[in-house]
Amino acid sequence: MPEKNSKTLIQQYATRLGDDSLILGHRLSEWCGNAPFLEEEIALTNVALDYIGRARFFYGYAAELSNGTQTEDSIAYLRDCRQYQNFLINELPRGNFAYTIARQLIIDIFYSHFLPRLIQSKDETLSAIAEKAIKETQYHLKRSTDWTICLGDGSEESHIKIQTAFEELWGYTDEMFSLDHLEEQLVSQGVAVDTKKIKNTWKDQIEDILTKATLTIPRGEWGVSGGREGYHTEHLGHLLSDLQYMQRTYPGLKW
Repeated sequence: MPEKNSKTLIQQYATRLGDDSLILGHRLSEWCGNAPFLEEEIALTNVALDYIGRARFFYGYAAELSNGTQTEDSIAYLRDCRQYQNFLINELPRGNFAYTIARQLIIDIFYSHFLPRLIQSKDETLSAIAEKAIKETQYHLKRSTDWTICLGDGSEESHIKIQTAFEELWGYTDEMFSLDHLEEQLVSQGVAVDTKKIKNTWKDQIEDILTKATLTIPRGEWGVSGGREGYHTEHLGHLLSDLQYMQRTYPGLKW
């Protein structure tokens, strides 16, 4: 493959990884001032900052590969909804506390297997970003695991809420383990992660945690996708209207 085409593919891949992180980080940031107690508010805000920081690394690399046509700010703030390629599960409303914890467990387990493989990427920058992020993910996973068990094996109300959350989120998980043409090309080059190979490990691990939490494993009778192709739920547009407001109202602002 010509170098220019390969460079473009890596730029697109870095951008979509940044999209995953930015959108989830923004959702978690919505707990600031709304968490059930102060310690958890601080913890969730710190996790949100981890994801936003990760997004900056990916966007910064994508901007570097754009030969000066983009910046991390323009990538984050000046694209329209259809140009984002994040997983749909990341853009869903934050919901109640149990819903957030269920989503985090799903995603934290995913990253605990995704990032070690991205560290093995032939692209040194992607590898370096993954190596930094894996330390954060280990902390994230411990939190979401502990909270899942606490809520699942807690009161009747907490059990019902987190069970309902997993049932509502389960159909969004298949998308995380599907490859489009871009990713298939980069997998063949040793750059991207073949997420199909981590699905069974992810499934075994999450089922083990749900069992410990006395929760019923969803049957997976439905599934949706489209995020990687730019097809999103109505929620992303509302999220972007908040996220991008300052930059679009006062162009040129910098973090």
